[in-house]
Amino acid sequence: MTDAAFAKLPEPPYYSVIFSSRRSGAEGGYERAANRMLELAATQPGYLGVESARDGDGFGITVSYWSSLEAISAWKANAEHLSAQQAGQRRWYAHYELRIARVERAYAKQA
Repeated sequence: MTDAAFAKLPEPPYYSVIFSSRRSGAEGGYERAANRMLELAATQPGYLGVESARDGDGFGITVSYWSSLEAISAWKANAEHLSAQQAGQRRWYAHYELRIARVERAYAKQA
């Protein structure tokens, strides 16, 4: 049995973008925008997958995986994504941090 919440990734190396955030509590289309960003990211060259979780207090972590730094830069510059980033900064996030890392090794335990 596999867990659909885990991204199906290739062998390393690849890159991860780690987006940690605390929601502000404002809704105003957040859920719709977040779902659209997941759909849009999946169509971008170099996209490998995503894993995401949020607790009841509004703290969440989303990790997206990419084949290269160039693919990450292209995603960051995507016009629709830029618009969502600006809305997030203005309305949806009280605080966020973004980190980019190169994944050198990956291990898994499967049931």
